[in-house]
Amino acid sequence: MQLHGSICALVTPFDAREQLDLPALDRLLDWHLASGTHGLVLAGSTGEAALLDDDEYRALIGHAAARVGGRMPLIAGVGSPSTRRTLALAGMAANAGADAVLAVTPYYVRPPQHGLLAHYLHLAVESPLPVILYNVPGRTGCDLRPETVAALSAHPRIIGVKEAVAEPERMTALLKLQSPGFAVLSGDDPTALGAMLAGARGTISVAANVAPRLFAILCERALSANEATRMTAAALDAQLSDLYRVLALESNPIPAKWALHRLGHLQPLHRLPLTPLSAQHHATIDQCLATLASLDANLVG
Repeated sequence: MQLHGSICALVTPFDAREQLDLPALDRLLDWHLASGTHGLVLAGSTGEAALLDDDEYRALIGHAAARVGGRMPLIAGVGSPSTRRTLALAGMAANAGADAVLAVTPYYVRPPQHGLLAHYLHLAVESPLPVILYNVPGRTGCDLRPETVAALSAHPRIIGVKEAVAEPERMTALLKLQSPGFAVLSGDDPTALGAMLAGARGTISVAANVAPRLFAILCERALSANEATRMTAAALDAQLSDLYRVLALESNPIPAKWALHRLGHLQPLHRLPLTPLSAQHHATIDQCLATLASLDANLVG
């Protein structure tokens, strides 16, 4: 499986009973297929994975796999403080029809680097699906260092890394590890363009939830072999900067879900301890969406 371009970390829609809203999920999936999104992550941190039970996890991935029908890669988020539990989730994801797993570092327990090495090697050997490493220390309290990624990147079942640390030096170190079988992906929307221009193969994006066509075009331009086309990505990225800003107004995915609600795709519903977006931010997001609509209408892909 080739990992590249705009891979959306999809939100999980809920209905008024706090159940999975499968009709809303279908609308989102169809929108991404029509918009040129290059792949989807289901049940990641943006998808409120920690708030899903096992039956919901299986249903979410299975429904999406049936709807998408192989037209784009589906990556399932897995992760737990426990290696055993993470492996169990990988098995559920495989049975439900996912193509790969995005395995976040074990949170809360704060393992040392040699513990992370053992964790991911065990997943690589035992998981029925290929493994993408996921480093987001701001959420997990655990940092997967480049030297540990280097030790893991040669394993044939570990096919990439999503790096959310927004430091150019970190990306530079990881890009030295990239190979035909190991992709480096940005996990930070505001710095994703810089990562791609430096050589990263794409990004796993929150912003792609709200502007999937624009973000797919951004990635295609940034990854183009034509230097002039690559340079046009900077202007588009600058026009998306307000979107990156508003999506950070409150904890992810609260602003993204509110924006999708205003676009008519879903209800802005979460499970506690997450709550809907504060009213003070509503007008800011509406203004951003109006700007995006104008940009999308006038942009030629």
